[in-house]
Amino acid sequence: MLTSEQGRPLPDSRAEIGWAVTWLRYYADLEISREIVQDDRNGFAEVVRRPVGVVAAIAPWNLPIILAVWKFAPALLAGNTMVLKPSPFTPLATLAMGEMLRGVFPPGVLNIVSGRDPLGAWMTAHPTPRKITFTGSIATGTKVAAVAAQDLKRVTLELGGNDPAIVLEDVEPGRIADDIFHGAFMNNGQNCMAIKRVYVHERHHAELVEALAARAKAVRVGNGFDDDVQLGPICNRPQFDRVSELVTDAIAHGAVAAAGGYALDRPGYFFAPTVLTGVTDGIRIVDEEQFGPALPVIAYRHLDDVVDRANDTAYGLTASVWTDDSARAADVASRLECGQVTVNAHGSGLRPDLPFGGHKHSGIGVTNGPWGLHRFTELQVLTGPARVAGTSTTRARSPMTSTIRACSRATAE
Repeated sequence: MLTSEQGRPLPDSRAEIGWAVTWLRYYADLEISREIVQDDRNGFAEVVRRPVGVVAAIAPWNLPIILAVWKFAPALLAGNTMVLKPSPFTPLATLAMGEMLRGVFPPGVLNIVSGRDPLGAWMTAHPTPRKITFTGSIATGTKVAAVAAQDLKRVTLELGGNDPAIVLEDVEPGRIADDIFHGAFMNNGQNCMAIKRVYVHERHHAELVEALAARAKAVRVGNGFDDDVQLGPICNRPQFDRVSELVTDAIAHGAVAAAGGYALDRPGYFFAPTVLTGVTDGIRIVDEEQFGPALPVIAYRHLDDVVDRANDTAYGLTASVWTDDSARAADVASRLECGQVTVNAHGSGLRPDLPFGGHKHSGIGVTNGPWGLHRFTELQVLTGPARVAGTSTTRARSPMTSTIRACSRATAE
């Protein structure tokens, strides 16, 4: 069902279901630990995490199952209920998952509702949800945040990225080409954290372009149910049109397609895996998020300059640094403005026990790990008499009481 509506090859759809199981098992074993700040003869103080209530969740079409699980698993663990809306491009697998879970959760705990716009806007504006968790574009995320602000709903927004890979001059291109290609074209490039632009030292630019182009020409594109297919179609017509437009614009501005550069002549939204050279900052496919099978490869000369260029974007989701020098890798990583940086890999930090989120326009808040879980809670401070055995049960006095009284006397005087 997932392959039928999203388009990805069947083994990749099976992998997505496997990821969802991994995330569910992680949260099944994660505990919300008590945070006792004080418990002595002077009193007791605890920070309690309470559920926010009803959560409205809006999931995207690129990875509909795993991104739905990212939302409902921590939300339910924290004690909330959820209304989840899948993308109208990929509703079926999510609805089927909800049907499977119908007998697992009590009625009303996990609710999946599908439909076209303005369903998402209705959910966001409705007074019942106290939190919105949204994954999608900056444009839509901005609208979600604006509407949520009207009644002070809490929000978690994951809004995509223009993720750079920076290849230093000490790396042999042939050794990393497979990993770079996979990091860019995984799920046909329809991945918020996929490599969207490669900066490579001018010494190795031509060699890396050649290596990536060879892989793009060799990869098998086709129906996701056919054997040995590695990349399927672009999921939907609007995204197909966007990728086509950005590639056409780049070529019109002097880019050269070392591989691909065109839609495949067959029924469906198939686009040839594309590697572009002769591009630089200022061209749309470099400055924007293409979210598809088209990768610009850009030469640089000075490391400080390329770090500035990598940061010169409204996005800040992920990045990767490719080098054999661990000290230089750490230095470059520390200067990149994004939520996650990986060294000699791209996306290897995507784990259920690590926070995932963006800087700048790439989002607000994080998902995954205890940090993501905490986004579905509100803090409450509970103080009172001491609870430890053998201590007094008289009225609790804060260690700050004497300081507060001294300040009050000084103010009065």
